[in-house]
Amino acid sequence: MTSQSLTTTNMEEYAREPCPWRIVDDCGGAFTMGAIGGGVFQVIKGFRNAPVGVRHRLKGSVSAVRTRAPQIGGSFAVWGGLFSTIDCGLVRLRGKEDPWNSITSGAMTGAVLAARSGPFAMMGSAMMGGILLALIEGFGILLTRYTAQQFQNRPFIEDPDQLPPKDASQKAGW
Repeated sequence: MTSQSLTTTNMEEYAREPCPWRIVDDCGGAFTMGAIGGGVFQVIKGFRNAPVGVRHRLKGSVSAVRTRAPQIGGSFAVWGGLFSTIDCGLVRLRGKEDPWNSITSGAMTGAVLAARSGPFAMMGSAMMGGILLALIEGFGILLTRYTAQQFQNRPFIEDPDQLPPKDASQKAGW
């Protein structure tokens, strides 16, 4: 395997949208994920906290979803947008895309979002963000290596019917 193909293989994992569009894409995806996840959580919470009776519980669920799901989605969107902005800045600054950019972006995002709470909260949030992203990136790397090893020992054959026959008996269809 040449150096060029090794670099191409490693970079394929990080092949995503170009940076300005990545921020918008990640922001929208994070909003959607937060709104749907928050909606599911709020349905349960609204149902449990409403007065007894099916009608009251359904109204409580709908009210909780309408009130809180967009707020939760917005919070997720802020996190996703800030994370992608920092990640794009690091890609531009360092000139390469690797897991360290994501880990650093997670730590910096946690610190920035906790800035109003003081330096100790910033430090704790930065550590949690960095550790969380390190676990996610590490799991992704391990999964990639495991699946690569799984297919390493098997020869890759696109279509067995397209292979040339080995002898004359196979040519005749016997």
